[in-house]
Parts: sequence; C-alpha cells; structure tokens
Amino acid sequence: MLDQVTPLILTYNESPNIERTLKQLLWAKQIIVIDSYSTDETLEILASYPQVKVWQRKFDTHATQWNYGLEQVSSEWVLSLDADYTVSDLLIAQIKELSPNSAIDGYFAQFKYCVFGKPLRATILPPRQVLFRKNKSIYIDDGHTQLLEVKGKSATLSGYVYHDDRKPLNRWLWAQDRYAIIEVKKLLHTPQSELCLSDRIRKQKIFAPFIVLIYCLILKGGLLDGWHGWYYAFQRVLAEIILAIRLIEAEKLEQKES
Repeated sequence: MLDQVTPLILTYNESPNIERTLKQLLWAKQIIVIDSYSTDETLEILASYPQVKVWQRKFDTHATQWNYGLEQVSSEWVLSLDADYTVSDLLIAQIKELSPNSAIDGYFAQFKYCVFGKPLRATILPPRQVLFRKNKSIYIDDGHTQLLEVKGKSATLSGYVYHDDRKPLNRWLWAQDRYAIIEVKKLLHTPQSELCLSDRIRKQKIFAPFIVLIYCLILKGGLLDGWHGWYYAFQRVLAEIILAIRLIEAEKLEQKES
C-alpha cells in the first residue's frame, strides 16, 4: 500500500516544522508540496529531500490550494498532511498493511496535539480524513479551513498523527487573526439553522472562551498535563477571544453601513 500513496503537504514559512514531517515520510516514492512562496528556509529544506516535488502557487483559499495539489498527484492514494503534522510509526505500519483494493475509499486518523514536542493527553481536534483515493475526493471551503468530501466508504485507523507546531508566537497570532476574519464571514452569512452548535455558541461571543477553557482543562484532562496543558488551553481561549473581537467589529461595521 505504501508504494501507492503520495503524501501531499501545503507550506508557507514552515522551516520550524517541515523537516520533522518529512523525516517520517522517507518511505514515499514522491512527496508533493504546494508552497505559497515561502520566504524563510522552507524551500532549502524541501530541496534537500530528492523525492520532494515542489509547486508554488499564491494562496487564495485552503480548498483551492489542496485541490491544486491533488491535480499534481499521480498515485491512486493521497496522504494529506499539514506542514506541522508528523505521522506516527504506528500509523505508517497500519497504512502499509492496508489493501489498496478494499472497499474503503478514505481513512480517518486521530490527533495528538503537542506543546513544545510533548504530546498532550487529549485535544479538541477531531479526527481528520488524511488518507483517501484521489479520484473520489474533493476539498470544499469551510470557514477558515477546508472539508474533504470522499464519495465512498470510510474507516478509522487507530494510529495517530502528531500536531506539533513550533512556529513562534507572533506567527501563531498572525494566523489566528487571519483565520478569525474568514470565520467571521461564515458566522455572519450562514443561516442560523445551518450552523452547528459550536458555531452558534461562538456567535454569542461571550461564552465560547470560558467553555473552551473548561473543556480543555477539565473535560480533556489538560490539568494533568501540567504547564503544557495550561499553554494549550490558553492558546485555544485566546483564539476564541480574537474571534469574538473580530465578530463584534464586523457586526458594528455592518450596522454602520446599513
């Protein structure tokens, strides 16, 4: 199965992360990277791996960027990874044992979130469909991120993907503010009946940061992770606060224009 899988990665200034990701993909015959014109050492690191093929494309949305990447893949199966994702040895072993001719068209994997390299007990990240047949799949935009639509049957693997982002805080804040602006458009222009419960809570602005703090520390056991758990909880709370501030700003501007 590994011979029929091509990892696909999106990058933009990922020099603190990308080498850890690539080191777990040395089994791949080819790795496709879609780079949004990185200005740090990302391209130099990518060039040091002979199986990596890089295409550069100006970023517009996650879905169009991923779909452009799918067009460059020639294998039947795709392993879709962010540049700060590290595939565990167990997940690699499980993929190796899969039958490429099975009735399954896509596989979900669970996440372990890492803080400065330490995996936490739990995360608010849901499982993601990371392995799928190219000809049965397409990405669609969903707020600041993307959703993968796979036409066919899916299953879940027990092996983990580690989300281990070690970019500096200023880059994280830049990304969260950028994501919040896009997410606000979704919250304001999607009918209330079509929003999920978490988005309805976010739209209220006040409650989401407090709920996330309790969820991360108590329900997900972050308190047992020590300062790493507090760090993660503070990150998620801050992300919700940024979203709430952007939401208030957008609502006031719309009221003024009307």
